[in-house]
Amino acid sequence: MNGEQRRKQLIALLSDSKTPIAGSVLAQKLQVSRQVIVQDIALLRANGADILSASRGYLLMQPRQEASRVFKVVHSDAQTEEELTLIVDMGGTVRDVFVYHRAYGIVCGEMKIRSRRDIQDFMEKIRTGKSSLLKNVTAGYHYHTIAAEDTQTLDAIQEKLAEKGMLAKLQEDEPVDFWSRMQG
Repeated sequence: MNGEQRRKQLIALLSDSKTPIAGSVLAQKLQVSRQVIVQDIALLRANGADILSASRGYLLMQPRQEASRVFKVVHSDAQTEEELTLIVDMGGTVRDVFVYHRAYGIVCGEMKIRSRRDIQDFMEKIRTGKSSLLKNVTAGYHYHTIAAEDTQTLDAIQEKLAEKGMLAKLQEDEPVDFWSRMQG
């Protein structure tokens, strides 16, 4: 087995493990010295692999999978901060805001709101700027793409928005798959 094949196998071994694997164990499985494993780990890292060196061995950091969902909401300008705070406090990230305008189609703005500090920065820009909230072009109705660690968190956010009276129902003329409509 050459070095490239060995490094692929090394990544496969690390990918299959949720706990650190000792360098000596990796060396034994791949039939090389521990020093070769150290060199291979360095090469893999140089090529972008996120490998953690722990006291008990090596661990491949898996990219975090997150769930996302589009929510249609409606509320007053005064409730904007409350809406965003509710989402963030429950573990959500507000990726964007968009409206479905009957003449212009989908108009979208990136938000990336993850914390109360992000909310304060956003609200300050609205208060001190000459721009108003995007939702105001559609009588308060707008959408947010919300990301969270899992669907249970999204379900909890949905319940809380409904409880606060901020969740709105889709109308028949609204596209359900917004993103494919935006693409083409």
